[in-house]
Amino acid sequence: MSFDPLSAAFDLGKVAIEKIWPDPTKRAQELRLLEELRQKGDIAELNAHVQLMLGQLEINKAEAKHPNIFVSGWRPGVGWVCVLALGYTYIIYPFMLWAWAIADNGISPPPPVDVAGLYPLLLGMLGIGAMRSHDKRAGVDTKRHE
Repeated sequence: MSFDPLSAAFDLGKVAIEKIWPDPTKRAQELRLLEELRQKGDIAELNAHVQLMLGQLEINKAEAKHPNIFVSGWRPGVGWVCVLALGYTYIIYPFMLWAWAIADNGISPPPPVDVAGLYPLLLGMLGIGAMRSHDKRAGVDTKRHE
């Protein structure tokens, strides 16, 4: 038995059809109708999800146009935090460890930054960047907002 309501209702409907119609032909016809209803439900769910994504896109556009830097600048801010953390971890920190080893002052070096939590965020932002690259290759003028 499934946990989502659509599949659970479909499974329940299948059991009911098998018990109500002993004739295999009529049973197959009813199961086909039930499957069509389920597909319409999936399409409705997909449509609702698409509408939700389009709504979020409109919110993102409104945020990007906002004159306040704390509203429009949070995405670039997150990007710069990722850049700074990764730059420190992979460029500055190794050189700092090298300098620390040469100095040999007996003090332990600072710990590295844990950037594991930044990767999903960065990859999501780079995915948006990949869409921009696709727009450039396709010749889409993204400088103009409509």
